[in-house]
Amino acid sequence: MRKVNTNDLAEITWASPKGKFAGAGKEVSEALGRVRGSMNLSERHPFDVEILRIAPGRIPYPYHSHSAQWEFYHVISGRGRIRHEEGTEPIERGDAFLFQPGQPHQLLNDSSEDLILYVVADNPFGESCYYPDSQKWAVHSPEVRAIRSEPLDYYDGEE
Repeated sequence: MRKVNTNDLAEITWASPKGKFAGAGKEVSEALGRVRGSMNLSERHPFDVEILRIAPGRIPYPYHSHSAQWEFYHVISGRGRIRHEEGTEPIERGDAFLFQPGQPHQLLNDSSEDLILYVVADNPFGESCYYPDSQKWAVHSPEVRAIRSEPLDYYDGEE
């Protein structure tokens, strides 16, 4: 058995170059031994767990969908909105929701307090993402990452 106390995990922060996107998270799976990008199933783990914190007024990621990955969200505290194919709707503490492959989504914190969620995603091989706002594709593999066939920054067309 592997065990960690999430209160002891370092929080990793990120922000896009122009500041439109920003967030913070605790990578629970990595703390429990997951090796990101490994092709070895015992190192890869069948799912990935993160504690995501979104500060007031922030959006952590561009609007996107996954080709193969499922994502489960559970709101631990705070309020915000979830953007999806049908529009946006409010989310609050206790809400749980699921996005299957092909369903675009984006979290937004439009409140005055931190929005904190558990994010659980399966860990499929051959995952790619589509970004409807910029009409961009990202293809992930342990060795190569390409957006279209030309080098583009992750945030190109998003800010």
